[in-house]
Amino acid sequence: MRRWNGWGDDQFALELPAEGQQFLADRIGEATPLADATLESVCAQVPDSRLAPHPLIDTGAEIRVRHARGQSLCDWLAMRSGHFGVFPDGVARPETSEDVRTLLAYAQAKDVKVIPYGGGTSVAGHITPLADARPVLTVSLAAMNRLIDIDTDSQIATFGAGTPGPLVESQLRAEGYTLGHFPQSFELSTIGGWVASRSSGQQSLRYGRIEQLYAGGRIETLRGSLDIPTIPASSAGPDVREMVLGSEGRIGIITEVKVRVTRLPEQESFHVVFFPTWAQARDAARELVQNRLQLSMLRLSNAVETETQLALAGHPGQIRLLEKFLAFRGAGDKKCMMTFGVTGTRYQCRHALSEARKHCSAYDGVYTGKYLGAKWAEKRFTMPYLREALWQMGYAVDTLETATDWDNVDALLGKIEDNLRQGLTDDGERLHVFTHLSHFYGQGCSIYTSYVFRTADNYEDTLARWQRLKQSTSRIIVENGGTISHQHGVGKDHAPFLEVEKGELGMAAISGLCQIFDPEGRLNPGTLIQPINK
Repeated sequence: MRRWNGWGDDQFALELPAEGQQFLADRIGEATPLADATLESVCAQVPDSRLAPHPLIDTGAEIRVRHARGQSLCDWLAMRSGHFGVFPDGVARPETSEDVRTLLAYAQAKDVKVIPYGGGTSVAGHITPLADARPVLTVSLAAMNRLIDIDTDSQIATFGAGTPGPLVESQLRAEGYTLGHFPQSFELSTIGGWVASRSSGQQSLRYGRIEQLYAGGRIETLRGSLDIPTIPASSAGPDVREMVLGSEGRIGIITEVKVRVTRLPEQESFHVVFFPTWAQARDAARELVQNRLQLSMLRLSNAVETETQLALAGHPGQIRLLEKFLAFRGAGDKKCMMTFGVTGTRYQCRHALSEARKHCSAYDGVYTGKYLGAKWAEKRFTMPYLREALWQMGYAVDTLETATDWDNVDALLGKIEDNLRQGLTDDGERLHVFTHLSHFYGQGCSIYTSYVFRTADNYEDTLARWQRLKQSTSRIIVENGGTISHQHGVGKDHAPFLEVEKGELGMAAISGLCQIFDPEGRLNPGTLIQPINK
C-alpha cells in the first residue's frame, strides 16, 4: 500500500549500507531521528467538511489526509510531524470528463476551490491547500487511468490524464510502442501531471521532453471544454497546447492526453565512463550533445556526487578494486562519472556507442562497460526511497534543479553549492552537497543539486533550516541566469521567484490567461502565480 506520509510503496525500503552511513556521519555528523506522527493521530485532527454533499465526493478523514500534501521537504515535514495545517474538505475521484465537468459546475454553484491531483508527487507544493474561507475540493484523476485509443498510422495514443507511468508503458508495450517519458517519479506520477508541470524524462535526448510528446487532448475548464486537435505542425497563431503545458491546474483540469508514441526499440543499454576532472567531463558531455550523437540519455556527476554514489553503492571490496583501476588509468580523487544510454536499432546502438567512446576517449575518459549502467537503470526509479532511509537515521534530504546556458554552468553550479554548504553555519551545521547534470541541450543543460543535513531537535527548527536553504538558493538561481525550474514545475514553493524569470509583462500575460479561464481564482490558487483574492 502507498505510504501516507512518504514516498511510494510501504512494503519497499531502500537500505543504506553501513559504509554509506559512516560516509555521511564523517561528513556532517551523527544524527538523531525525529519522532513520526501516526495516521490515527492525524486523522483525529481532520475537521468536519464544509462541502455540501455530492455523490462523487468523499469527505472521510483518511482520504483527505492522503491527498493533503505532495512530496516537497515542506510537505514531508508536515506529514511526519502530523502538523498539516490545512486539509482539503473532500476528495473526488471522477471517472470521465463528464464527471469533471459536473464537479466544476458544483464548485461554481457552491463557491468551492478546486485542486487537481495526479500522482501526488509534486516537490514544489502544487497540491497543498491554502487556508481559505471557502471550502477546498481535491479532484483526484486516479480512476482515469487507461489507454483510450491508439492510432498506429499517426502514432498518437490517447490516455486518461490520471494514468501513472508504469500503466502508460505497460499498455503501450502491449501494442508494441513506448512513450519514452521516464522522470524519476515515474512509478507514481501521471501523464496529466507531466503535461501540467512540463516535466522532463531521463531519456529526453531520444524521445524529447513532454512538450515534444504532447500532441493535444482535452481540458475541462470553468468556461467549458477545451479540445486541442492533434495537428503535426501549424503556423496558425500562438499554440494553444503551450497554454496547457505548465499550466499547473490554473486554467482547468486535464482529462485526456494525446501523445506521440514510438515503436519499441530493438535494443537498449546504459554505459559508464569516468573522467579525471570535471572540466574534461563537462566538455566531453557538451561535445557529445552538440555533435548530435544518437544517445538516449546522458547524466554527468561531479566529483562529490561520484564519490557519494560509490560510497552508497555497497560492495566495498568491488568499489576499491574499481577505484584502483581508475586511478591507474588517471581518474583519481577528482574523477567524475558519466552515464549514457544508447537506444534504437542494433545498428544505431552500435554506431552511437562507438562514436561516444571515441569522443570520451579524446577527453581521457575511462570506459567501464555496461555493468554500472545496468545498475543505474535497475535503481533509477527507486532513488526517491532513499529519503525514507535517511530520515530514519535523522537526516533530511532535498534537491534543487535549474537549467542554464553552457557558458554559465560552472559559475551557477558553484554559487548553488557554496550557498548550500554555508547555509547553516550559524547553527554550527555542515551539509553534504553534490550535483549532476541531468538533461542536455546544444545550448546548455540542467543542474540538479542534492543536499543532506541533520534534522534539528524539533520539527519547527528543521523546517526553518529548510526554508532558509531553499529560499536563499532559489534567489541565487533566478538572479544568476538560471530558470526557477527545469523539470519540477513552479507550484507554490517557486511562485515567489517566477517574476524574476518572466518579467512584469510576462507575469501579466500569465495572470491574464488564468483570469480568462478562472476569473474568480477558484482553480488551484497560490500555484504558479500568487493568490488572486476575490
